[in-house]
Amino acid sequence: MSLETAHDLLNRSLGQLARKIPGATAIFHRQGLDFCCGGNKSLRRAAEEKNLDGDTIANALLAIANKGETPATETMPLAELIDYILENFHQVHRTELPELLRLANKVERVHADKPDCPHGLSEHLLLMAQELEQHMQKEENILFPMIKRGTGSMVLGPISVMRHEHDDHGAALRELERLTNNMHPPIGACNTWRALYLGLQKLHNDLMEHIHLENNLLFVKQEEQFSKSQHNSTCCGSCS
Repeated sequence: MSLETAHDLLNRSLGQLARKIPGATAIFHRQGLDFCCGGNKSLRRAAEEKNLDGDTIANALLAIANKGETPATETMPLAELIDYILENFHQVHRTELPELLRLANKVERVHADKPDCPHGLSEHLLLMAQELEQHMQKEENILFPMIKRGTGSMVLGPISVMRHEHDDHGAALRELERLTNNMHPPIGACNTWRALYLGLQKLHNDLMEHIHLENNLLFVKQEEQFSKSQHNSTCCGSCS
């Protein structure tokens, strides 16, 4: 969705915003706005009926819809890249997963009798959230501080463990795709169902990018730095 001003959002329906902006449902949920059964109402009208500040809500939606372009991570120093990962992935996962779990539980509960209901999604998503949290804590408490301190070969073991756990996350994403028909809601799906799958698609994309930045950039740069330092420490000087 291409959005330029808060005024644009005020005139759109809650259902459309929930379907098009990942994270919108969390904002609506906090404000008590019914984007499912009341999804045809414009944001302006829904806010007025609840005596809410529509402009504030619209600006919050605008902030998550029009995030800035990704900076050039390739050239970032390791410490800066770690901080970027923490802010744009670790914090984001922790913010968005609780809302996705709430939506998944609701969809499975309300639509349990429908053939396209993603049975088992809530349980799988909860397991993903738990394993991802444990993984991120290991990075935050062990691996990332080691990289920032420059601990030499000691960092290679934790990197190997994190790579292995990334493989497990990849398998979990493939199961997520299977359970949700690749995040394609069925024809006639309600706004909650559509918002859930939109959010899951963002989670999928974010986690893929998260793993990519660590496996193919952070870890590789760290390994290259260690390899270079080892070479320099053993070089007799004739190759310079």
